[in-house]
Amino acid sequence: MNTRGFGSQLKDSIPVPDFSSHGSFESHDALRRGFTNAKSELFPVHPLELSEKNLSLNEDKMNFSTLRNIQGLHAPLKLQMEFKAVKQVQRLPFLHSSNLSLEILKGNYDCIAFEDILNDPAQTEVMGDPHVMMEHKLGLL
Repeated sequence: MNTRGFGSQLKDSIPVPDFSSHGSFESHDALRRGFTNAKSELFPVHPLELSEKNLSLNEDKMNFSTLRNIQGLHAPLKLQMEFKAVKQVQRLPFLHSSNLSLEILKGNYDCIAFEDILNDPAQTEVMGDPHVMMEHKLGLL
């Protein structure tokens, strides 16, 4: 008897509600996702707002295309691999990481921006129980 086929038939015929943390009964986790607000669910108010949010991404694309035209395909690929390797190095989830090595690779280490003085609004400080946050990052919760 093919038990795998029987199990899939049973699963398809009986509707089972999903009671996991990602199901329809999920409550908003303010500790990990922050407070809910209506502004984040709205469309951009000004036409330049979307362009301003994607400024660094657009600059990176332009720099990679220029670098590819000047030095060849290997140069932007090498830089992208270095960016990826540097982004993987992080502090513990409850500590803020400055990503200084990423800023050095991008050439932004000598520029003073809004994030350097008043902190990036996307990276608000959420201090919770370090043990719970580590278990969530490792997938134990």
